[in-house]
This record gives sequence, C-alpha cells and structure tokens, in this order.
Amino acid sequence: MEETQRKQRIVLHIDLDAFYASIEQRDHPELRGKPVVVGGSREGRGVVATCSYEVRAFGVHSAMPSRTAQRLCPEAIFLPAHFEVYRAVSQQVMAMFQAHTALVEPLSLDEAYLDVTAAIHDLEEAAQLAREIKQQIRSTTGLTASAGVSYCKFLAKAASDAHKPDGLTVISTALPLWDRE
Repeated sequence: MEETQRKQRIVLHIDLDAFYASIEQRDHPELRGKPVVVGGSREGRGVVATCSYEVRAFGVHSAMPSRTAQRLCPEAIFLPAHFEVYRAVSQQVMAMFQAHTALVEPLSLDEAYLDVTAAIHDLEEAAQLAREIKQQIRSTTGLTASAGVSYCKFLAKAASDAHKPDGLTVISTALPLWDRE
C-alpha cells in the first residue's frame, strides 16, 4: 500500500502594530511621533489599552496602570478609546484576510491566524503572500502590521512578535529545546 505524503501546514500570524494608538495617530496627524496612550487617564485612573512605540520606549505597555504609565512617561498623551473606529478598521482588515483564505482565526480586533496551506506551496511563497497582505493593509488603512510565517500557530505568533513594528519573520524549522546527548 502506497503512503501518501501529507502536505506541511502553513500558517501566517498577522498583527497590526500598536493598533488603537496607530489609528489615533493616523486620524490626528498632530499626534504622529508623539507618545500616545489609549485608555486610562492623566489623573491615574484606569489602565493602558495600548500605546504608541514612542511611549513604549519608556517602558509603558498594555494593561499597565495609568498612574505607572504617567510616572514612566510624564509627557504621554492619554486618549479615550474609540472602539467604533477600531472595529470598522478591523472589519476592513479581516475582509482582506478572508480574500486570501477562508481559514481565518481572529484573536482580537488587530490580529489573526491565516491557514494558507491549501493555496501556498512553501514558506517562501507564504512570505511573499504576507508581504502582499502587509502592503494591502498599509495602502488601504495607512497602518503597519507585523507578520509571522511558520508551520504552526505557536511559531507563526512568535515570528510576528520577533521584529515589531512592520516586521516579517519566517521560522522554517523548530529548534530543539534540549540536546539529547
């Protein structure tokens, strides 16, 4: 009986960079290049939903208390969230993903896994598709995204996190976690 060789799965993970903050900077040009925090308040109430890369340089990150963010970056500009705008942009981006594959698994408004196994032959072709999707996102929404390409969701996510913002990383093999000798 002849064994059939199973095609290796190919997964993209695409994550829009500093999504809420990037939309605020896109929609309000006077905020570009400035330390923007979405969520919380200057008075120290609430938590950071997300923040721009300009404020991340000070150690501010999502889920941090606003009081701590204000202490780390006194010049931070705190903005309220505009979820209706974020949802609309998310719907645009998810539609782009679905144009490439029906196998889209959203994780949040700004990131998703795309299983492109049926349409793609190898990781090189998958990387080219990721470049095309990133360019489509940029030209349609004015936002950047980071992408990871690999054989499983875990590695694709690790790859997209590796070179932010606006990165593209391919993990072609799993590295051994220990030496057997």
